Amino acid sequence: MLDTTAFDLRRYLQGGGHSFGAWVALVAVILFGVLRYENFAGAYNISSFLNYNAMFIVISVGMCFVILTGGIDLSVGSVAAFTSVLAAYLSPYGLQVALPGAVLAGLAIGGLNALFIVAMRIPPFIATLATMLGAKGGALVISGAQTISIDWGSNFTKLGMENAFGLLPWTIVITAIVVVALWVVLERTSLGRTVLAVGGGEDASTMMGLGVNRAKVFVYALSGACGGLAGVFLASGFGAGQPLEGVGWELSAIASVVVGGTLLTGGMGSVGATVAGALLLGLVFNILNFENGRGVISLSAYWQMVIRGGFLFAVILLQSQLASRTKGATR
Repeated sequence: MLDTTAFDLRRYLQGGGHSFGAWVALVAVILFGVLRYENFAGAYNISSFLNYNAMFIVISVGMCFVILTGGIDLSVGSVAAFTSVLAAYLSPYGLQVALPGAVLAGLAIGGLNALFIVAMRIPPFIATLATMLGAKGGALVISGAQTISIDWGSNFTKLGMENAFGLLPWTIVITAIVVVALWVVLERTSLGRTVLAVGGGEDASTMMGLGVNRAKVFVYALSGACGGLAGVFLASGFGAGQPLEGVGWELSAIASVVVGGTLLTGGMGSVGATVAGALLLGLVFNILNFENGRGVISLSAYWQMVIRGGFLFAVILLQSQLASRTKGATR
């Protein structure tokens, strides 16, 4: 019964417009940029864009799993800041220590979120707000509120500043591996189907004997680990641990998930469309930078935040209308 429901759900997502719209909008924005700007499709712009947005894609796919269960994770930005500082401190020992060390630290914070939410029954908003403040404070304490330079003599810098096999940045290669792996988990495993079922109805999932608590522990631990990986990307790409970074990253991740068609109430969504949503938001700001360079408009980063908020509101409004039409059609 569960397998049939999951199959119907995926078919609905592919044809119902919730996820497809993100891909259409992404292609339209890319075509607009290619036709309007001379160097938009240049190797430098593509590489720089993907390298910078890799950390946002990673935290967005982690957030996607959390929201699919009907939860929320406000701590991912602070986790990224904390683990970027930790990775900088571990950088003298090389990438082979700094990378797993930071990811495990993020995993531990995600596990703490899961403990609060699953064992102590604290609402996700409150639990992850507490860990957000704790991680942010921890980053400031261990760094002294200063950026922590990485060891330039180690191989840690290769991750954020070199290409794999001379083609794509290492950050994008790793991000692609993570995205594909999580797509397989969601679409091809019983754990993924359980995640969708929990978002569709936690009480019903419990009555069906599904591993509701196991699914919740998994998604929050995963989100924390993705935040840890984003912190590694941040430190290696900027050459320093950044305790003051990560502010608003959780909102960017939520925006990417929602733009990708995932319902905030859970139960409906996809990893691929979340990636499309993250790329779409990144491309909007990339185009704004090109426009600033042409002197047509001049918008500061503050205005970019306003545009992001308006864009998110429009998508949520459209999403609610689509949901209403779907309910009306099924009656």
